[in-house]
Amino acid sequence: MASAEFDVTGIGNAIVDVIAHADDAFLSANGIEKGAMTLIDAARAEELYGRMGPGVEVSGGSAGNTMAGIAFLGGKGAYIGKVHGDQLGQVFRHDIRAAGVHFETEAGHGGAPTARCLILVTPDAQRSMNTFLGACVELGPEDIDEALIANSQVTYMEGYLWDPPQAKEAFRKAARIAHSAGRKVSLSLSDSFCVHRHHAEFLDLVENHVDILFANEHEIGALYKTDRFEDALDAVKRLGKVAALTRSEKGAVIVSGGEVVEVPAEPVDRVVDTTGAGDLYASGFLYGYTRGLAPAVCGRLGAIAAAEIISHVGARPEVNLAELVKSKGVLA
Repeated sequence: MASAEFDVTGIGNAIVDVIAHADDAFLSANGIEKGAMTLIDAARAEELYGRMGPGVEVSGGSAGNTMAGIAFLGGKGAYIGKVHGDQLGQVFRHDIRAAGVHFETEAGHGGAPTARCLILVTPDAQRSMNTFLGACVELGPEDIDEALIANSQVTYMEGYLWDPPQAKEAFRKAARIAHSAGRKVSLSLSDSFCVHRHHAEFLDLVENHVDILFANEHEIGALYKTDRFEDALDAVKRLGKVAALTRSEKGAVIVSGGEVVEVPAEPVDRVVDTTGAGDLYASGFLYGYTRGLAPAVCGRLGAIAAAEIISHVGARPEVNLAELVKSKGVLA
């Protein structure tokens, strides 16, 4: 791939994550669907925030987490996402820049406040997300930096972005710019509920506009309307593209040009919080991909990054990821 200033530019919902522990009784009492991402309005966000226990607040959003992971691995990541010019927007901007990610999207003023995702982590490490999109819905084609996209090896989009209408046009614009510049376009399906909501559009994206696909086994099953992973895998192989299909403790299946490689999950002493597991998997995989590494190596990098993130609360690494992968003998 031709040289570029940035390895990956992510486009996503710029969200401040608020992560707290809760039990199943709390979820039931508050009408929260376990393991799902549910969109909520401002009033519901205030209500739930008031009922949650102590939490950790950090700049998040799926693609934001992935870009931070790439930076922690030693790569060059950039981010496009909309925040408001309020306190949470300032928190988001400072936090993601401090992680080493290039972020210059202009803040909104006078519109909706900065988005926040209220994440309840249950003892089984499942995370139930309640998302107030706020300023995220204001991201539009005018926020796409053409020079930035053209100067990035890969443009990466989260499936969650497909809910706000203007954001769809923003990604379509970015994909056109990337392909015109000879770059790659990547998509994470994000959530099986997203796939169900936008099935026809996601299928069109995957088949006609995306070069690198990320999905877990539930999401890819939803895309191809099957409960059998093998059937979904066959459909992906026919695409002839690059895909990383994650299967939790079963590891991942990497498809590249019709070839299939199975990569085992990285051992974890104790799973504490699965928030960000898929996001950091994408970080590791794309870090390897933009360096021309073999699919199996890309998958191993993704597995190591994901294993680190699920060993503690939150979607930011608690160890030096670059040193961690070196200690595993993956990179020199």
